Amino acid sequence: MALPEHDTGVGYSFGLEIDGVAVRAIHEVSGLMAAPDVAELEPTTRQTASSEKRVPGRAKWGEITLTRGLTADASFAKWFNTARSSAKVAERKRGAIVVYDYEGQPVVTYSIINMWPKKYVLNLKAGESSVLTETLVVSYEALDTD
Repeated sequence: MALPEHDTGVGYSFGLEIDGVAVRAIHEVSGLMAAPDVAELEPTTRQTASSEKRVPGRAKWGEITLTRGLTADASFAKWFNTARSSAKVAERKRGAIVVYDYEGQPVVTYSIINMWPKKYVLNLKAGESSVLTETLVVSYEALDTD
């Protein structure tokens, strides 16, 4: 179910797809960003000597932090361990962050190019009624909205 043009989305559910395999039940995604550098061009003629031209430069990409409740699904830890022990330069994958509506239908997809796990954290706290969580920090080279 796509959102009407002027409605705001509600985050019912998020998922991560890595090479076609879905990891659902992610309750927090942060860090999806692109920020181009700004290049400043010096004028080459005397008529424009007092002004600089600013143009977008090379894009900088962020790191995505994914947090979910700890379950028997060990896909975050497995991917991190495989990438860490791989003889290749980090195990880079193509994937997507998918936002689902209350009916479980995809609303928007953010394609992520050449992502690899940078950090894996278990969040354990005894004596509370809060859910145990695991966090995966993913570095990436490009982001695209489908």
